[in-house]
Amino acid sequence: MTPLILPKLTLMFLVLSLLLSFDQHKPTTTTTTFNFINTIPIHSFSSGSVSLSAINNHYSQSLLQYDFYRDSCPHAERIVRSTIHRLHKTTPSLIPALIRLAFRDCFIQGCDASILLDDDIYIDPEKESPPNGNLKGFDVIDTIKSNLEEACPGIVSCADIVVLAARDCVVLAGGPFYPLNTGRRDGSNSFADIVTDELPSPYADLSQIIASFKSRGFDEREMVTLLGAHNIGVINCKFFKNRLYNFSGTNEPDPSLDPEFLNVLRSRCNEVDALSTSTSAYTSHTSPSSLIKEQEITMDSEKSVSNFGMLYYRSLLQGKGVLYADQQLMEGEKTKYWVHKYASNPSLFHQDFAMAMMKLSDLQVLTMPMGQIRRTCSKVA
Repeated sequence: MTPLILPKLTLMFLVLSLLLSFDQHKPTTTTTTFNFINTIPIHSFSSGSVSLSAINNHYSQSLLQYDFYRDSCPHAERIVRSTIHRLHKTTPSLIPALIRLAFRDCFIQGCDASILLDDDIYIDPEKESPPNGNLKGFDVIDTIKSNLEEACPGIVSCADIVVLAARDCVVLAGGPFYPLNTGRRDGSNSFADIVTDELPSPYADLSQIIASFKSRGFDEREMVTLLGAHNIGVINCKFFKNRLYNFSGTNEPDPSLDPEFLNVLRSRCNEVDALSTSTSAYTSHTSPSSLIKEQEITMDSEKSVSNFGMLYYRSLLQGKGVLYADQQLMEGEKTKYWVHKYASNPSLFHQDFAMAMMKLSDLQVLTMPMGQIRRTCSKVA
């Protein structure tokens, strides 16, 4: 028996060493993996070097959990979803507005519900900055928050409500479902000056759009993916009239517009005040969806939820992008490549859109012990 002990001990030590070595190389993130999106690790979605801010952001993400409220407020996500479904039946036009609201919150200093704060002696509200002048959906978030406060007071953050509501809206718009970790906390400040300076304009050229997304850690593929949300909602004519009548001060239309599409847009947007439209009137990333009673057009004229994103990319291939910034995606080698890919492969677009929205929802989140849980989303606790 004795001669067999040493070989067995040696084998045990070898197995133990291999296990320890393997454990050291396992990722430490708590992000839950789902089969339909597990082909690309979320933290590897962008290429390039990792900055200190990215490391800090990864640390914050690792403190989020899937089904964070399972014990403290087990029906939280169901309450969000049921409210969004009722909204979809009564006011479907607000579905794209809530997706847009989440982008505006997360793109400026992270997903901390800063977009929801009202004016105050210490608050310069993002919602009142010129680029956010057309934002809608604040009352919907307030309704959801009120329902959650009744069910489990002081538990669910407004920041989580915003990203969960956007996720459910994406599904109702015909886009993919994607899992979200929760546990975000609310910030105590708002950043109107950053909104004005850093949200790209609908008049921006490709290099400006790329730089804006890159500053938030998104590569060109992810940028093209997120812009696919422009497929839904409505857009006010004043944000592209210059392309129809006086592009770059030439008194001529934008030559990149398809001639037939130009005539369609002109038939819906007359020339009144076209020459006075200023490129400073709007400095925003997403499609300037507006519910105000002015000249506007529907982004998806076919209203087909089965084509979420598809019509957007196909329109760019035909020179029918409504916004100048959208059509600029055809001017870069990489961006044009992804426009072609998404126009012909709905499954790839849905997978990439899910990944990009997950990444967007994790931007610079606040977790314990940082931040707070607001009892009213428009006011600091």
